[in-house]
Amino acid sequence: MKNDNLHIELLPKEKVLRDPVHNYIHVTHQVILDLIDTREFQRLRRIKQLGASSFTFHGAEHSRFEHCLGVYEITRKICDKFARNYPTQKPGDGLWDDSERIVALCAALLHDVGHGPFSHTFEGIFNTDHEAITRMIITNPKTEVNQVLKKVAPKFPEMVASVIGKTYPNPQVVQMISSQADADRMDYLLRDAYFTGTQYGSFDLTRILRVIRPYKDGISFDRGGMHAVEDYVVSRFQMYQQIYFHSVSRSMEVILDHLLKRARYVYENSELQVVDQLAPFLEKNWKLDDYLSLDDGVLTTNFGIWRHHPDRILSDLATRFLDRKPLKSAVFDSSTKSMIPKMKKLIDEVGFNPEYYTAINDSFDLPYDLYDPHAENPKTQIEIMEPDGSLTELSELSRLVRSISGEETGDARFFFPKSMLLKTDQTQIFDPTYQEFQTYIHNGHLVNPKKK
Repeated sequence: MKNDNLHIELLPKEKVLRDPVHNYIHVTHQVILDLIDTREFQRLRRIKQLGASSFTFHGAEHSRFEHCLGVYEITRKICDKFARNYPTQKPGDGLWDDSERIVALCAALLHDVGHGPFSHTFEGIFNTDHEAITRMIITNPKTEVNQVLKKVAPKFPEMVASVIGKTYPNPQVVQMISSQADADRMDYLLRDAYFTGTQYGSFDLTRILRVIRPYKDGISFDRGGMHAVEDYVVSRFQMYQQIYFHSVSRSMEVILDHLLKRARYVYENSELQVVDQLAPFLEKNWKLDDYLSLDDGVLTTNFGIWRHHPDRILSDLATRFLDRKPLKSAVFDSSTKSMIPKMKKLIDEVGFNPEYYTAINDSFDLPYDLYDPHAENPKTQIEIMEPDGSLTELSELSRLVRSISGEETGDARFFFPKSMLLKTDQTQIFDPTYQEFQTYIHNGHLVNPKKK
């Protein structure tokens, strides 16, 4: 389908939405306003952007709803820039065809519409895939989103879904939404920095939007703006180290993971009162309507019920999550990993079931991932356009980016009950099991005293 066959209706007057990051979100198309008003998109107001991170950074109560609006706004600005400075003159010239604008804007707005409550932790337990569900929401005739998109053209939902699935034929549109320097990452870095009260994710978005430009195979950046892009990559690196990989946030995610696992075990082997929307997931027999009925509030309501359940482990985990009682953790590496079975045994001896009160959690990230065509999911590299029109990959020009390229950063942690380290309880002070456990934990690291 040619994009010039789409029915695109403009609003009589531009509508603006106030936003703490972008100041205004500008809406000029009826389809965008209609999508915002759909049931599926409004659900995102009830899904936190950072999940359990709000237990660490109390301001991080922002939602997927506002993030999606932010990604839309950045994409809109990119389209405006391309249409003004790089309009296509003839087919195949690698410049911007503004008939692609509406599919890019809709994909940007809807890119996270399939996220569930406490997104990634929920996915791991119930084997859901937010990207696949996003495409399902867009293409399912029963959703309000699909019905709105079909007003543009009968096959328009499939076009938008293909951008999410990275199969859309125009790589410029795909890379606006999904690449190593895309509108999605740009918004969540700025937004998450703002709401966590930190400066790590701050970078010069205005400058980046000045130097971004299209080319035949995607999106690039002018050489003169390379340092703004470099700053963006470093900001992303810092956000992962200081915010996304924070040990307390990861601890609360571990508790949530174990709480949901225990709930499923109790549901299958005993009796468990469950708010209706969650039951199909515990039964592994859910439909899209069930999924769309879920939000953070549904899970939290269940946790409030479960904290009074007679199953001691379920009750305790629910209480720990609701009342912010994180596990402690210690960093381990290849030299101390062999100590973990012994640590679990000691924890078991004092009465904690290690299946639910210990965990190994590793969080590693590539600050900038060099292109590897043989990788399972090869990343699009950041291209810098020279004055003569040639392209150079960012790390070849930036010594700073090169120093962090292809190197995983982060740590692996062993999580355990905080009481294993408490020394105020007289019983623990003289209990040899507690004493032995504490000899292996020093300054937040797991050590082997015999090798000191």
